[in-house]
Amino acid sequence: MEKQETEEDLIDLMTCKNCINLISEGGKIYCKEHPTADFVDSDTGESRYEYEETQLDSHCSTWEKKVEKGYTIKELYVGIKEILKEFVDTSEPNREIITLWILGTWMHKDFETYPYLFINAMKGSGKTRLLKLIKELSWQGDLLASLSEAVLFRTTGTLCIDEFEGVSGKDKNALRELLNTAYKKGGKVKRMRKKKSVDGEEQVVEEFSTFRPVVMANIRGMEEVLGDRCIPIILEKSDNKSITRKIENFDSHPKMLEIKENLINTNFWCSLVKCSCCKTMYIEWNKYISTPIYTTHNTTYNYTHIHLFKKIDKTGIDGRNLELSFPLLILAEEIGIIDDVIEILKNIIAEKKEEDMMEGRDVMLMSYVSKQEKNMWHKIKEILTVFGSGIAYDSDENHWLNSKWIGQALRRLNLIINKRRTGQGVEVILNIDKAKDKMKIFNPETKDEKKPISN
Repeated sequence: MEKQETEEDLIDLMTCKNCINLISEGGKIYCKEHPTADFVDSDTGESRYEYEETQLDSHCSTWEKKVEKGYTIKELYVGIKEILKEFVDTSEPNREIITLWILGTWMHKDFETYPYLFINAMKGSGKTRLLKLIKELSWQGDLLASLSEAVLFRTTGTLCIDEFEGVSGKDKNALRELLNTAYKKGGKVKRMRKKKSVDGEEQVVEEFSTFRPVVMANIRGMEEVLGDRCIPIILEKSDNKSITRKIENFDSHPKMLEIKENLINTNFWCSLVKCSCCKTMYIEWNKYISTPIYTTHNTTYNYTHIHLFKKIDKTGIDGRNLELSFPLLILAEEIGIIDDVIEILKNIIAEKKEEDMMEGRDVMLMSYVSKQEKNMWHKIKEILTVFGSGIAYDSDENHWLNSKWIGQALRRLNLIINKRRTGQGVEVILNIDKAKDKMKIFNPETKDEKKPISN
């Protein structure tokens, strides 16, 4: 074995720069297994890891033994799902998605986006118990009864928020704005703080990242925009006494303690990042989508990735739904359950689109307009009255519904052909044909399916 290894070569041999045995001090890299090794070439002064062949071999074999003793990702997946099955009565697809989501929290920083999990359940359905389980098994999990802006960006780890009913209230605008961006890498919050200096006190800018795993639970349902960033999980009330009568002994449950120890202490996560190439998967996917004709002779891609990309492409999932699904699909491929997870996510997305069809504000308004008569003047106040009568109105939830919103929404959606102001208010001629065309996008029965790229 040659000793002309570069820093990157060495780091690669040691799994990755996140390896728990590597430390950096004083511009030198050390291995905890061999603390006498340093990172300076005594002849040239250039940075290089000096090691003896036996030391490197010993380190590698030691690392392999640790991995061998620890759980594989498949074993972690099966173990977590078994615990969920023991304490929570829900469907198998729900358990699969929740388990993948928990695993993903341990490496969410390597993804460009990470979906929120939303648990919707009536009282007594076990949502709080499920939140406690997710908190125990997720990366730095914390269970809260409420959430403030400061907690969101000044802390780290997985947030599990119970009884999250008031998120759509007027007083939660700032929090909603933060949450609407925190599912995606790059979201920042800047705050001023006082700092002592030789001239006294000065104001300095502190910057915080908002990107983190978040799971929310409530009874009433999720606010529309925030819900678009969530994977929904619906829990039904259970009459299975063998589950509902179990005591939540999460702190002493042998299997849970064993899994938690493996999740926290193993080298598995930095290994998974390398095996899955999460940091390059997004670039490769975009290249794949941009290539009209693809052959496996193109060395830019790994064959395993192509296998995954083709399956994702055939689903037709796109936009934000693809952003949210991508991390779970990468994990599912690594575990070997990609086909099952694709079907589950397709069903979830189809249900979300159907719900958007029924509940989305703009979609509801387009649906209303598409059913009106052409080439006639419609009063905005009458549109508000008739349109509003078709909504289960709640003054807190639907404070947005007024004449101003109707007028702005019609303009934003380009549904106004002509407009005039009369003694009785504003009147408009509606673009009925455009509304009908737009409704085809949201109606599953009339939407043209996206054809996958021919490979």
